[in-house]
Amino acid sequence: MHALIVEDNVLVASGIKAGLELHGFTCDVAASAAAAQLSVASSQFDVCVLDLGLPDGDGLQLLSHWRAKAVNMPVLILTARGSLEDKLTGFQTGSDDYLVKPFDLQELVVRLQALHRRAGGRASDWLEWPGLRLNTAAHEACVHGQPVELSRREWALLDALLQANGRVLTAAQLHDSLYGFEQEVGSNTVNVHVHNLRKKLGADLVETVRGLGFRLGSAYCQGTP
Repeated sequence: MHALIVEDNVLVASGIKAGLELHGFTCDVAASAAAAQLSVASSQFDVCVLDLGLPDGDGLQLLSHWRAKAVNMPVLILTARGSLEDKLTGFQTGSDDYLVKPFDLQELVVRLQALHRRAGGRASDWLEWPGLRLNTAAHEACVHGQPVELSRREWALLDALLQANGRVLTAAQLHDSLYGFEQEVGSNTVNVHVHNLRKKLGADLVETVRGLGFRLGSAYCQGTP
């Protein structure tokens, strides 16, 4: 899951980023409204954690702008403003959830997972493809009923492909799901992770669509239970 953290406090932002990454998130941080605008324009995010007190404006103005421009990513406001009026204003502006600082990291993780699940129209934490099941909350993967150990990057790659539900994802889109735009990695990195997934889960799992990208393979339906 690719998360944008909009937070100007360096310690708070780094703490949230480190905590979410321990739970399998890929995170990018924006320390201002302007930086957040650029981030959303250049990449696709599954969820956003939005502080309201930004150095170049109020987070509510940023959220209002996004909603007016039909930016529909789920947004969780994370702020010290805890009055009922503040919460109501946040939801009326377009927030999908609201959490008051100080907060518990585990609660933030669970809330973001729930937002992502609802955005995908799912009532369960399980993502499924013929022969394959993935629990996005518990980080459990089963192939033909057998548990499989995956690295963090392999997990992120498989999660992105399952979320796409058979649609083609470009190498750039998969790169964002694995690393975000702040990390510089080799141009062949996505191919390496695809290769590793095929070795662990089956050669037919990920299909290469020449000139476009990758998708889950339609032939990946048979196996030994």
